[in-house]
Order: sequence, then structure tokens, then C-alpha cells
Amino acid sequence: MTRTLPRLRALAAGAALLLAIPLVAAPAQAGARVLPMRERAAVIDQWLAERVQTVLPGLMRRAGIDLWVLISREYNEDPVLRTFLPATWQSARRRTMLLIHDRGEGQPLETLAIARYDVGETFRKAWDKERDGDQWARLAELIAERDPKAIGVNVSDTFALADGMAHTEYRLLENALAPALRERLVSAEALAIGWLETRSAADMVVYPQVCRIAHEIIAEGFSEAVIQPGVTTTQDVAWWYRDRVRELGLTAWFHPSVSVQRADTPAQDLKAEIASHDDEAVIRPGDLLHVDFGITYLRLNTDTQQHAYVLRPGETAAPEDLQAAFATGNRLQDLLTGEFVAGRSGNEILAAALSKAEAEGITASIYTHPIGYHGHAAGPTIGLWDQQGGVPGAGDYPLYPDTAFSIELYAESEVPSWGKRVRIKLEEDAFFDGETVRYIDGRQRALWLIPRQVRPGD
Repeated sequence: MTRTLPRLRALAAGAALLLAIPLVAAPAQAGARVLPMRERAAVIDQWLAERVQTVLPGLMRRAGIDLWVLISREYNEDPVLRTFLPATWQSARRRTMLLIHDRGEGQPLETLAIARYDVGETFRKAWDKERDGDQWARLAELIAERDPKAIGVNVSDTFALADGMAHTEYRLLENALAPALRERLVSAEALAIGWLETRSAADMVVYPQVCRIAHEIIAEGFSEAVIQPGVTTTQDVAWWYRDRVRELGLTAWFHPSVSVQRADTPAQDLKAEIASHDDEAVIRPGDLLHVDFGITYLRLNTDTQQHAYVLRPGETAAPEDLQAAFATGNRLQDLLTGEFVAGRSGNEILAAALSKAEAEGITASIYTHPIGYHGHAAGPTIGLWDQQGGVPGAGDYPLYPDTAFSIELYAESEVPSWGKRVRIKLEEDAFFDGETVRYIDGRQRALWLIPRQVRPGD
């Protein structure tokens, strides 16, 4: 399929900025490298300025919208508007109105703030209360001057992230516009999702480092540095992850969960297993551990699920059938990512991958989602754990290039040494460039072992 957006340029200025900022360790003993807050703000603001002028014009034309209006009041922010705020803003201020106007091919977008202040370096103030009077009247005046064909507003029945304009704001906007302009109001759903889901070249310079930080934290938690079998509980590890994220100056976008599968307990169905994620169990030798973990850094999110095996006395590796079950999980990942084709819907990808899995005798469940500005982000839903026949609406949205996904799924396998079936639940962040899928910082290919086994030559 011909790509809808032109290939994103390398954005050399943004990459140069990122490479010029030294990465610092926080704390000193950590392998994960995290920028100080001031440098983070510089990166975020540089990315935003570049994305608005290099990514957004093509998205507006793809959606058929030549003027986009975003409006929020303080602490009731449209999730899309939040992504346009400068790094030093924690929220909108009073009532913040942003106007983005596509003036046509070859011209930069016009970006205005109908607000008391400039909104960062990107949106220049276009309203003076003492000079212009009513804020809504000024917005209507600016819209009328531009005489747009389609005025996009963030309302959507399908995507919560594209439904951020509050009812009051929509009603007041309608009242402010002349009848002819009011008739040009359209849903900006496709534009909002496109803006949120599209990763720029500058994003992808740093996203591998963000995912590496998450992987390093998971590895440290799934080690003898944190886990003492017979003493440490699953909740101890979950809260260690939460504290570790804070120590590194980061945030977690959801509370981590750590759970156990073991040979001497009955197998659970998935619903019961999900419900038991907050249970507390003492970790024992022979346990198969699972973690679900995600961080937020530089406005990018990660979402990762990995497994560890706690060695029994005398063991130097996990049982072979457990290793084989893990390999089946990797195979299911391959079957899913092999079905990523630009233009296919999430439901089409899901059905094709499940069909391939069935043909190979894999008991599978796929519940993959976009990742980026949000953890459960904008874009096509590729299954839900309780909707393996497809997801109406969100699953009908097509796959576009330059998008990122959390490849989330499980493969259920018979493990004879345990006398039951075991679920290998994996989740790794990946990038689709329009032709191929690559894991942003690789993926887990073998079980973590507790304690670690170091062999000569490693």
C-alpha cells in the first residue's frame, strides 16, 4: 500500500539537541540513565515545535480538516490539548483555546492561543481581554477571518482520547459561531488519533533509551538483589518497582503487578488470574514470576510484561518444558507482528494472527494496543483479552506507518513437569515503520533466572 504520509525526515536539529545533552545516572549506581528536569523540558519543547510543523500538516490534510480548535479549562484538560502544552505547564490555565490553521501546501501551520498568555513557543497569544473583549467572540472572529472548510473539534463516540472537548465548551463554541460556520464543525477524531499515534523521527531517537530504562528496572527487580525466596512477597516486589521508579526521578503510569504460577497450585482461568494480581504470595523456589510494568519519561510511555523463574536447589536452568512454553510465547509474537500491514484494521490483524496460531496448534489470546503519549494509547486496538472476535470501533481503525504498539498476548502450553497448562504472558513495545515491525529495545527471549547464573565466557 502507498504510504499516506511522506516518510518522516530525520529531524536533524532535534536529534542534535538530544545527542548534545549528557545523560546522567540517578542515582549514581543505576544503569538507567535519566536526564535532569531542565534538560527534559528542552527536549520536550523541541520535539513539540518540530512535530507541529513536520508531522501535523500531513495529518490535517489526511483528515480533511483545515482548522483545528482545542479548548480546555484548567484541570479538565482534553488529553490531546495536554500534548500541546509546553513542558513547564502542568495544566491548562483558566480557559485555554488553541487554534491550528493549515494555510495550504508549502506554508507553515498557523498556531494561535486565544488565551491570556502565549502557550509555550509554539502558540502565540492572539487575544487581549482589554483590547478584544470577550474570549469566545475573539475566537469566533479569528475563525471567520480564516473561513475554513472544516472546523475540527475533539468529539468521538469511539475513542476516549479523541473525545476531550467538554459539553460546555462545545455548546459555547456553537453559540459563538455564525450559523454558516457552525455547520462546518466536524469531528476531529481521525486527526486527534493521528496526532497522538504518529511517532516522529526525533521520538524514535530516544524511545529505545526509554524502553531500555524500563527493561533495566525489571531486570533488577527480578534478581537476587530484590528477591530472597522464602521471605520476599509478590507485593514486596511490586512496591519495590514503584519506589525504584521514583528513585530514578520517573513516574509509573499504572501500579506494577507481580504474580506467581507454580506447579502445586490449580490452574486458573484468565479472569480469575487477573483478579488475583493484587494478591500477596511469598515467593518460593520453582515459581514462575510475572511482572506488568510501565514508566513515563519525556512524555513517552512503556508497557512491558516479562517472566522470571526461581531456581530450585541444584538447578542451573528452568525446566526444559517451561523454557519450551516460553519459546511458544515468542513464536506467537512473531505470528502477530508478521500480520502488520499498513491499511489493515486492528480486527483484521487479530483474526489473521489467531488463525495462524491455531494452524500451529498454539492456544493464544492477543490484546495488543498502541503506545506513545499514553500507555493505552491512540490507534487500532488489536484484540482485548475478553474480546478475541474483534473490537467494534477501535478495532476497525486502520494501521498507519510510524506508529508504536505494546505487543501484548499470551500463549498457553502444556508443561508436563508441572502436570498442567501454563500461560506465558508477554508484552514488549515495538515500532511499525510501514513495512516491518521492530522491538524498540529488543524483547525477552529467555526466562530471567533468580539467582542469576554466570557461566565462564559470559
